[in-house]
Amino acid sequence: MTWTFSNDLAAFLAVARPAVAAQPVVNTILLTVADALERRGPHAHGPADPVFGWWTGSDGVVAGGLLRTPPFPLLLGALPPEALSALGAALTSEPLLADVAGFDARSADARTLAGVWGTPVRVVDETRLYRLGTLAAPHPLPPGRARAAREADLPLLLEWVTEFNREVDSPGTASPTALRDRISYGGFLLWEHAGTPVSVAGFSRPIGSASRIGPVYTPPGERGRGYAAGVTHAATEGARAAGATEVLLFTDLANPTSNGVYQRLGYVPIDDRLHLEAVSAAA
Repeated sequence: MTWTFSNDLAAFLAVARPAVAAQPVVNTILLTVADALERRGPHAHGPADPVFGWWTGSDGVVAGGLLRTPPFPLLLGALPPEALSALGAALTSEPLLADVAGFDARSADARTLAGVWGTPVRVVDETRLYRLGTLAAPHPLPPGRARAAREADLPLLLEWVTEFNREVDSPGTASPTALRDRISYGGFLLWEHAGTPVSVAGFSRPIGSASRIGPVYTPPGERGRGYAAGVTHAATEGARAAGATEVLLFTDLANPTSNGVYQRLGYVPIDDRLHLEAVSAAA
């Protein structure tokens, strides 16, 4: 039983992707990040080299993976318990993990890893994964309509995704290349009222059976009118039309409004994740 760590994207995709893709719902973030790196290059999320890891069980079969694209935290997929114990040791001994200051994992796994890491941590945020059950239209339906974003909308998308990242305290940077990729397959929907965009929702390119909604953003002056529900409903339909049989989304558990909106649209909570950070790194 062992972890293998590498900067080699091709090796990760060849060896670990089948195991990760076997659980497309719980591994949705890992799959979409790996897909972005494959499509746009290893520095799609920043100038630093990404780090990849995969766990091989006692039977010689790869049973899970992780990756890191600085400045984002170490991202863990679904892993067996013995992999978490070994990863705790690797965080203090593996050179490729030397600067890891935090990680994002399923809640139970995050707590287990924090315990074996032996480093004091704080909760940065807690998110909940939802899966679409039976899609329900917003009630009441907000005024306006949805349309696919176009190349001419790129400046607005850059502005709104930047504001979204700022509000959720994400280290990510709005990338014209990434936004154009979304536009190319219809992955951004704008809600328009009286001919003016008032809200946006995106969906990831389906990988296997799954697509994930996000980001969803409404400018502060347009909130409280139901636009986010309308555009999320439209993006959900877009994801299904693109071939997804599983439509997913994450919410911040500290935001009861968005959690309520998505549940009314037919999304059902299935899993929670924690982003934990070493206290020394947060000080």
